[in-house]
Amino acid sequence: MFTNKLKQHWAEGRPTINGWLSIGNPLTAEIMAAQGYDSITIDAQHGALDYSAVLPMLQAMRASGVTPMVRVPWREPGAIMKALDAGAQGVICPMVNSAEEAAEFVSYMRYPPHGQRSFGPTRATFAYGGYGVAANEQVLALAMVETQQGMDNLDAIAATPGLDGIYVGPADLTLGTQNGRLPPAFDREEPEMIALLQRIKDACKANGIRACLHCGTPQYATKAIGWGFDLTTVGGDTRLLAAAAAASVATWRDLTGSAPASATKGTY
Repeated sequence: MFTNKLKQHWAEGRPTINGWLSIGNPLTAEIMAAQGYDSITIDAQHGALDYSAVLPMLQAMRASGVTPMVRVPWREPGAIMKALDAGAQGVICPMVNSAEEAAEFVSYMRYPPHGQRSFGPTRATFAYGGYGVAANEQVLALAMVETQQGMDNLDAIAATPGLDGIYVGPADLTLGTQNGRLPPAFDREEPEMIALLQRIKDACKANGIRACLHCGTPQYATKAIGWGFDLTTVGGDTRLLAAAAAASVATWRDLTGSAPASATKGTY
């Protein structure tokens, strides 16, 4: 049976850094997992991938020892259970708006008598060995609070038995609470958005669960850790690839004095 290293780190009082995978490719997953993250999340909600990519990506990350997680597309039992059967040690569930929805999500994560997860850990059995009901104590259920309704029900959501934490996506939280006044983005500096983040963190702490935040930069993630967040995601494969490629090209053009070619329209 496996031991979830994220839970160990948190029990020791250590903040953790999470990586993010939106490119459906096992080599990309293997490269990211080898960089020293505490956990890596495969984004099956907005990422350019589906379950046929999730499984080999989880396999590719196994050798690194990183804690593998999956953000599922929705609060749907089949998707959640299949991610766990494939070997995910944590599941991030989007758009949890009430205590009832949080309890429903948690129930899909746990085998009876603590939930309604169906037994069939096809790959997890071979990945971890001895996989059974003891997994109830190791898999992490992280709910996303992203709407005004979710904020209105925040305390009840955070108090849901079996919920391990709340994962904040600032872009959807902004869209869901600001009525179009602010554009979606990471690393919010507006006082009203920082107040919402602090409210979520405080609700997590009051209920003994973990506060997790998606960030765009290490600097903002460090600030969030200082506020009391337990896990911060910093960037992701698509943004890191684009930033590194753009910086490399810009440096080359600066050193060589070569301007980019003018864009031309194709003819048909």
